Amino acid sequence: MYDSEFEDITTPELKQFIKSHKEKEYLIVDVRQPDEYTKGHIPGAKFIPLNKLLSDFSGLPADRDVIFYCHSGGRSVAAASMFSEEGITEKTIYNLEGGILSWESKALKGFPKIQFFDKTKEPVELLLTAMDLEKGAWRFYTYILKNFAVDPIIPTLEQLSKAEIAHARTVYGFWEKASSTPMVFDQLYESLKGEILEGGESLANTLAYLEDIEENACLRIIELAIHMEYAAFDLYKTMAEQEKDQTVRDSFLSIAQAEKSHMRILARALDQCV
Repeated sequence: MYDSEFEDITTPELKQFIKSHKEKEYLIVDVRQPDEYTKGHIPGAKFIPLNKLLSDFSGLPADRDVIFYCHSGGRSVAAASMFSEEGITEKTIYNLEGGILSWESKALKGFPKIQFFDKTKEPVELLLTAMDLEKGAWRFYTYILKNFAVDPIIPTLEQLSKAEIAHARTVYGFWEKASSTPMVFDQLYESLKGEILEGGESLANTLAYLEDIEENACLRIIELAIHMEYAAFDLYKTMAEQEKDQTVRDSFLSIAQAEKSHMRILARALDQCV
């Protein structure tokens, strides 16, 4: 399914939600790592690390609202998105904006706010947006590989870096047909700025955030990467929904599926962050 739906909820809204609902009507799920949960969590939250959750959603209720949260929102958005796709519940699924940091009234210290693409754009513009997103992701992974000592997840980052270029080439095939004056791929790809967060933070600001991380850079990198991969997933899913040509539609859905698999790959790598 690609018609997943969930709602973002702020900390003030969640606190009001808890006051106005009975415990049996909802479940709060913490998808962080064990040591993060031990240091502090929302009272009553059920602990299910993201990697474990994505391999088996059967432990979640079908008759209660479910609220996911993590450190700052990156991992929980993947949890909310994928759980909604399972079709297990008709109740409301929520993602807590800002995660436990927001709950504890702590500053996010510059965590980039994902602002997704304009869904009203013409197909050829969306295709360019998609290629720009892929280049931004490639630049993100390449920078980390060159500048951060994250040995346990290097194979994961290298795998995803190569995948971004392959996706850009696939999208280019559709853009070339839709454009009236197409450039060759290498020329076009070189011209793209590669801003990770469409309409939001620049690559430079995003990397500056990473440079300021004070603890567990491995976890923070993966969390931001998952959020980035979700942006790509959401983009391709929307492009598929707007596409009338079934062949092109199926191709976009295939790439969306691949982006979702990237989120799972990153989730599995979380256990290597110690």
